[in-house]
Amino acid sequence: MSVIDHLEELRTRLIVCVIGFVLGTAIAYIFYQPILDFLLHPVLSKRVPAVYVSGVVTAFVVRLKVSVFAGFIIALPVTLFEMWRFITPGLEPREKRYAVPFVLSSLALFALGTFFAFLILPTGIKFLLSFASGPLKPLIFIDQYLSFLMFMILAFGISFEFPLVLIFLAGVGIISSRQLRAKRRHAIFLAFVVGAVATPSQDPYSMTAMAVPLYILYEVSILVVRFALKK
Repeated sequence: MSVIDHLEELRTRLIVCVIGFVLGTAIAYIFYQPILDFLLHPVLSKRVPAVYVSGVVTAFVVRLKVSVFAGFIIALPVTLFEMWRFITPGLEPREKRYAVPFVLSSLALFALGTFFAFLILPTGIKFLLSFASGPLKPLIFIDQYLSFLMFMILAFGISFEFPLVLIFLAGVGIISSRQLRAKRRHAIFLAFVVGAVATPSQDPYSMTAMAVPLYILYEVSILVVRFALKK
């Protein structure tokens, strides 16, 4: 396949990804209210009974932001599949069999990261708001909260894709299960560094909640590299 053919293929894949993203955004725009209610669940409590809107156009901008973000999540399966389809012409027939497992495992790991993000958010937010005591009263604005929430979701979702990177490196022969086992101490340290950097709140609860699952996934990667890829 020539360079021109590769560029044509890339353009086709990008168009499909854009179409999937636009359709996902349109669906999210229609179902905006239930999506917003779901996103607000971690922050609403007796102490924070409501979030606030600042400015005239903020409510509309928030709707667009939620729709675009949810559209990205909805279109993620299409995007991953098109990415894999783009690189498959350069792979051997036996390697192409991993297309479906790659897409499914990517989605599963991203969903797992999102689940952990929503699992720790209520406690993490409660911990952070505990510093607002005495004359300090929490007044949370919707745009700031959504930026914080979306960053947390992406940080957890992307970080949980780390095992796929390790398995890929092992599959092409760059690393081995023996090397991964020898680097366990480094992996623990790196997991906590990632937890400290990736969580915008940077509280010890959120950092630990990310670091522990990351290290567990590291151990799972060792098992996959040692047994599944070897087989």
